[in-house]
Amino acid sequence: MAALKNKKKKEHYVDNKLFLVAMCEYRELVLAEEASGNPKPRCPDYIGECFMKIAEHLSFKPNFINYTFRDDMISDGVENCLQYMGNFDPEKSKNPFAYFTQIIYYAFLRRIQKEKKQLYIRYKAIERSGLMEALATEGRGPTEIPKLYDNMQEFVNNFETNLQKQKEKTAKKKGVEKFITDDEVAV
Repeated sequence: MAALKNKKKKEHYVDNKLFLVAMCEYRELVLAEEASGNPKPRCPDYIGECFMKIAEHLSFKPNFINYTFRDDMISDGVENCLQYMGNFDPEKSKNPFAYFTQIIYYAFLRRIQKEKKQLYIRYKAIERSGLMEALATEGRGPTEIPKLYDNMQEFVNNFETNLQKQKEKTAKKKGVEKFITDDEVAV
């Protein structure tokens, strides 16, 4: 028990209290500049560093760590924070860390969806060109080609199924019950 008391408390990578003070100061500065008709002031370095630290640490979470486009995810998260930092209201919330973590989290999800769509387009183009089938049937390619083709097919089928479900869900929300054909699913 004594060892636990003597153990130094782990420091957080972003001090929420200092972050809140910096956000409040910046908000006051923005309001003063807008009142005088001047353009919005530049984001302070400390706030920018906090955005970077939050985005980098969030990118190390297990659900984001293995993506090859992690740097793009971090950039998108920081960009969204800078874009929406004026919406943070210290009167509504005293926790800027949580507010901006959510912004970054959803920026990561949007980037993942964007990359999946690009991958789907690439796979669909390869499928339509017939290149994989030609290599697999002629036996010229390595033995991994059929396995790669199966993985591509699985990805394309899953993507199209999810797209179909999203369209049906949207149609139900709008109150429109219509049948969506396979031609409409192909992007």
